[in-house]
Amino acid sequence: MNIFVLMKRTFDTEEKITIVDGKVSEEGAEFIINPYDEYAIEEAIQVRDKHGGEVTVVTVGNEDAEKELRTALAMGCDKAVLINIEDDVEEQDQYTTAKVLAEYLKDKNPDLILAGNVAIDGGSGQVGPRVAELLGIPYVTTITKLDIDGNKVTVIRDVEGDEEIIETSLPLLVTAQQGLNEPRYPSLPGIMKAKKKPLEELELDDLDLEEEDVEAKTKTIEVFLPPKREAGKILEGEIADQVKELVRLLRSEAKVV
Repeated sequence: MNIFVLMKRTFDTEEKITIVDGKVSEEGAEFIINPYDEYAIEEAIQVRDKHGGEVTVVTVGNEDAEKELRTALAMGCDKAVLINIEDDVEEQDQYTTAKVLAEYLKDKNPDLILAGNVAIDGGSGQVGPRVAELLGIPYVTTITKLDIDGNKVTVIRDVEGDEEIIETSLPLLVTAQQGLNEPRYPSLPGIMKAKKKPLEELELDDLDLEEEDVEAKTKTIEVFLPPKREAGKILEGEIADQVKELVRLLRSEAKVV
């Protein structure tokens, strides 16, 4: 089975976000594999181990992402591909990433493509579905279970506190939700093997793409942190008086009634 995982390099979840000149500062920040992509990687490895084939992990970014790709290889992926667009693209968005990934995948004959449900930095959840649309294959998002029987696929997806069972067929793209599995930690032997596994680096020219082909469709005007929460108020006195004061505050200060 020909399996691909779409991976993104994101801020460490423990990092403190700092805004400089309307943009998130990366100065001194630690980066990790997007946590939702770890579920996708783990599921891809489990599918390969059960059905055979190989797992290729792919990311779009710059050379700094090699560290996260090596981590995915240490987890058990077979090959890695870094599509470095840093020198070719000034601004990128979800369309840019999806266009580059789809162009790379279009002649690879993928049976199964897995991605994280969302990235913890942008949180749009657009790239996976966009890639599937560009490739013309079906996709199912936020899955919590995946069963493959020949060409038939049964998935369970998370839907607003409930679940939905869907039957479809390969080729297929799915996005992984928390609960799909428990991602493994890279073992020491896995880390040593990862150093010898193939990691291919490509650029736009290798995909016969020009900068205008992947030009961003959206523009971020400004990024800012939410306002600090003000201290709460404790109402005292008789219950009836507290209720009156609460209603007054909701109307005059919170302006919600």
